Amino acid sequence: MEQAKKKVKINSAHLSYILKGVLIGAIAGVVVGAFRWLIEKSLGLWKYVFQMAHQQPLYLLAIGVVLVLIGLVIGKLVTQQPHISGSGIPEIEGQLAGKFKFNWWAILWRKFVAGVLAIGSGLFLGREGPSIQLGGAVGQGVADITEDSKRGHRVLIASGAAAGLSAAFNAPIAGTLFILEEVYHNFSPLVWMGALSASITADVVSMNVFGLETVLHVGVVPGLPLKYYWHLLILGVVLGLLGYFYQRTLLQSSVWYHKLFGRIPRTYHGLIALCLLVPVGYFFTNTLGGGNVIIIKMVQVDPLIISLFLLFVLRFVFSMVSYGSGLPRGIFLPILTLGAVIGMLYGAIALKFNLLPSKYMVDLLVFAMAGYFAGIGKAPFTAILLVTEMVGSLQHLVPLALTSLVAYIVVDLLGGAPIYESLLGRMTVKQKLHVISGKNDQVELPVFDDSRFVGQQVRDINWPANTLLIGVRRGEKTAIPNGDTLIHPGDTLVVLVDNNFSSDVRDQLQKLNRPLEDEE
Repeated sequence: MEQAKKKVKINSAHLSYILKGVLIGAIAGVVVGAFRWLIEKSLGLWKYVFQMAHQQPLYLLAIGVVLVLIGLVIGKLVTQQPHISGSGIPEIEGQLAGKFKFNWWAILWRKFVAGVLAIGSGLFLGREGPSIQLGGAVGQGVADITEDSKRGHRVLIASGAAAGLSAAFNAPIAGTLFILEEVYHNFSPLVWMGALSASITADVVSMNVFGLETVLHVGVVPGLPLKYYWHLLILGVVLGLLGYFYQRTLLQSSVWYHKLFGRIPRTYHGLIALCLLVPVGYFFTNTLGGGNVIIIKMVQVDPLIISLFLLFVLRFVFSMVSYGSGLPRGIFLPILTLGAVIGMLYGAIALKFNLLPSKYMVDLLVFAMAGYFAGIGKAPFTAILLVTEMVGSLQHLVPLALTSLVAYIVVDLLGGAPIYESLLGRMTVKQKLHVISGKNDQVELPVFDDSRFVGQQVRDINWPANTLLIGVRRGEKTAIPNGDTLIHPGDTLVVLVDNNFSSDVRDQLQKLNRPLEDEE
């Protein structure tokens, strides 16, 4: 008896987004690779010029003039396109939430030029935020050519953003997870497959330019014995407290600029930070930049407690001055640098009191980077994987996770919110649309274990006006719901809504989806 031949059904949608992810990753890898290379060369040149100023003091005058010109150029670019200021991550998050619509080319070239000028000058800024926005712009450009659906646009923008972070740090897994955990807030198969393929491709392109050595090559990191794990609990608490302080200060930094320099247009506040860079660069030349060089050098010397404390104060204060100015910038590297300093400072104190052998100080440096980032960004999985990929060691996942979890809990208990979500919340959309457009959009809402939707039937939920639940995705299958459909944890609800109301409806659904404890 012959067996019936079974037809193999190929899921072309998945393959299509993977291939598009590869294309986006290749383009983003070139764009962000060039962006990263120019920043490194520019930073090296500025350090050389500041060092020469010690021999030729007149150089300081020339430095000041050039920095003012840079500030004016950036101010002009930001005036033309305000959304190139800042890190760009809240803009990407807003795009994926349906709150913003941008001209991708206008963002891409202006962010590239302004980012190189600002970050490459030596300010305490990181390249990762602008890299994510550059990658997102590349993804949007590809989407405009190949996609008709709003959902497809969001998937490709998310893929490009992941590729941007991957190329910036050679961290493809962390790049993918950051977009899923912190930006997209959805583990849809289409999103993670497109983001992962884009991230891997961008990483390959970047490695061909910068080599295989990890971004934060701190050498051998010995395994921390279990008897010293109690240090991680204390360190996690310290990181959480300082992380919450960082959050509050960062959110106030732009407010202080408005109060002190309100007569100067916001787009030109970068001039203040660039002028203050002159004395910082002259007296503390080796501290300039995002901080990856500082992290690597700290493990090669035995820094004094007072030196580490002063370095922390300098990096913290001038990071706020740099970030609050509104210049195109990122905060990943500055956060990791501050975390590393905190870890070394804690280690130096423990060493002074004979509570920890000196060879384990590098462990605390690595763990503190992850903990500080996890607390501030409230993205512990991304923090663990990012530091793991940047350092190049897979042997420390448990202590990394423990430190990150403790720091996260402390910030959470203090009421801290994810920093990028807070920054997005401060943005306002200038145009509010109230007219039915006749074009529909799909809003996807993941249902977590503690959601109030869990265990309810569709008919029992007070759905927002002008919405229609058209699907409940469970695993790889999507079911058409009816009033009796029971919602389970892990489901993704697919809601149809008019384009002009998608942002408001998404906010309403997220409020309905919150755990009951959030209102107590």
